[in-house]
Amino acid sequence: MTADTATTLFEEHRPALMGVAYRMLGRAADAEDVVQDAWLRWSGADRTEVRDPRGFLVRITTRLAVDRLRQIKARGETYVGPWLPEPYVTDFGDTVTDSAERAVLADSVSLAVLVVLETLSPLERAVFVLREAFGYPYADIAAMLDRNEAAVRQLGARARRHVDERRPRYDVDPARRRDLTERFLDAAAGGDLAGLMELLAPDVRLVGDSGGKARAPLRVLDGADHVGRFFVGVAAKGVPDVSVRMVELNGGPAVLVLSGGKPDAVVQIDADGDRIRTVYVVRNSDKLAALTALP
Repeated sequence: MTADTATTLFEEHRPALMGVAYRMLGRAADAEDVVQDAWLRWSGADRTEVRDPRGFLVRITTRLAVDRLRQIKARGETYVGPWLPEPYVTDFGDTVTDSAERAVLADSVSLAVLVVLETLSPLERAVFVLREAFGYPYADIAAMLDRNEAAVRQLGARARRHVDERRPRYDVDPARRRDLTERFLDAAAGGDLAGLMELLAPDVRLVGDSGGKARAPLRVLDGADHVGRFFVGVAAKGVPDVSVRMVELNGGPAVLVLSGGKPDAVVQIDADGDRIRTVYVVRNSDKLAALTALP
């Protein structure tokens, strides 16, 4: 295998490797570092015996991501306020044509799922991601993680049960979710409390992530009145030189708020079809930096 062929193969599989690394870490910058490390391992490896380049690369990426996740957990850093994953552009385009596969990939990268995955052990998370998002057989996952298959099946069952118990599950048509997002944006931007109350479920929750770097609630807000009044207050204060655009992030529509042309916030909703059940707001500037490059 020539160097040019090795580079071509790696670039062909880069989107899948980023998908694995991001789902493992919930941090795009860390995922990019892991994929870069995987490239260094790939470029320096003896590739003459590699019969399945994709499997080989996914194995390297997964192991590197597990190591990175263990390092992050070992540091035990205290995060200011609620934590949310870094917003991730997920325009699958023509790369995923099967609607069922597209739905699985979108769900596995949603903010709701990634928040729950953050509570799993690194190995549980690896098994869940490889099995649930990418459909790898347990035997292949066992080989990737250097574990026996029975142990990997146990890890997978425990992770699946943990996720099912803790994540909300709403089956909402994408067009309906986008419509609710646009209506929510109109009501919030206009400070229309009555309009917001029509859209918000009585037990709606607002999860704001600022990391202490911007103004956002330092605890989860519960209830339509609290959440609605929060957005009315934001509208009253205003954002300097504000502009907004709809973007595809974490498998669904999201609102990107810009101030002076720079990302200021990302707002995304989960809904049950008729009402908004959760509002996610990311204002940590470190997590928004990559969105500056959006066309």
